[in-house]
Amino acid sequence: MEFGIFVNGYIPGPAAHDTNAEHTALMREAHYVITADKYNWKYAWFGEHHCLTEYSHMSAPAPVMGYVAAQTERIHLSTGITSLPTAKEHPVRIAERAAMLDHITENRFEFGTGRGAGSHEVATFGGLTPPETKSMWDEVIREIPRMWEQRDYCFEGEHFSVPKPHNVLPKPHGHGHPPIWVACGNPPTFAKAGSLGIGAIAFNFEPIFNLKGRIDAYKEAIDNPVEQIGQFKNDNVMMTNAVICLEDRERAREIAKAKGRGYLVTMVNLYHDTMPKSPDAITWPSAPNQVEWTDEMLDGAIAGGYMLCGNAEEVCEQVARYQTVGCDQVVFGLPGEGMEHDEIDEMLEVFGTKVIPEYDPDPIHSTDRYRATAQRRYPDFEFPLPDGINVELIPDTALLPLGHGK
Repeated sequence: MEFGIFVNGYIPGPAAHDTNAEHTALMREAHYVITADKYNWKYAWFGEHHCLTEYSHMSAPAPVMGYVAAQTERIHLSTGITSLPTAKEHPVRIAERAAMLDHITENRFEFGTGRGAGSHEVATFGGLTPPETKSMWDEVIREIPRMWEQRDYCFEGEHFSVPKPHNVLPKPHGHGHPPIWVACGNPPTFAKAGSLGIGAIAFNFEPIFNLKGRIDAYKEAIDNPVEQIGQFKNDNVMMTNAVICLEDRERAREIAKAKGRGYLVTMVNLYHDTMPKSPDAITWPSAPNQVEWTDEMLDGAIAGGYMLCGNAEEVCEQVARYQTVGCDQVVFGLPGEGMEHDEIDEMLEVFGTKVIPEYDPDPIHSTDRYRATAQRRYPDFEFPLPDGINVELIPDTALLPLGHGK
């Protein structure tokens, strides 16, 4: 099992309306990834949301990923997620940006996709509605791998077109292309992801064991994908969760029991209105329950898989439950509610040096192993070349003008 962190531009309260505080929060999140790279963490996921005040100010993760890539060596940088509605941007721009990140990160970029976070977000782009985004995602996800491969790309679809042959540049760096993922906000999407041979991004707002059936459905489907998207199979289920892992066990539990925790969930329930709500169903502006947490209540939440909490030894035991459910990658959202900035740095080091080695001794990323198996699926050219030109007899550089429709 592999591990990662998730940064989303979460800036709760008055800080969301103060540009100086906003800047500090965004720069801290970038540096959490740089810190994680030093302590065995394999993945960093960057949210992309639009106009979701407090919940997420990370509207343009690509520049942040470039900043982080220059200061890290091993950690993979993943979009969680790039939304694909064509009302937001043309798919060629998405393919170009992803391939460029593949170069800048030296093959450490991972392409997480989805439809958007709910009705408020997608309405930003011309009044788009969630039902419209399904067929858009279905169309775009099949075409981006073609753009990454072909020099002679052309397409006429329901939601976008490239009417004449064009060479979408740059191509991904080296062998294969970035691993492809999709956000699984609703249970049926797990099996769909498996049937397409791509990774599943899961969100844990319910007991961990409730996800087992969905993960089983994914694993069954990905054994023999109905329609392979891309050049290789990314057999991976990533699940997000919360963690408070500190040297001081009592301080970790104190944070978990603090009043006001759960505010983030009220934002999730407000904005993510296209997926099942969390069990508490408390939606902003309603406040989290101001109950006095007892040790027994906290232990019950930990046992149910809602969170990990304690010192390294305790948390190491708690992680085992995630393996039994079938998760391939567990990712923790940062900043954690109630944790001070220096405590988050401490958590990255403690978990990274004392928990991760117990579960992930392999220095190679699973997605690197999958990418190594990549096989091309499309021809460079699908349209007739001018008379007298033999593709096999001319160098690559001589073919470039053909990519411009000449």
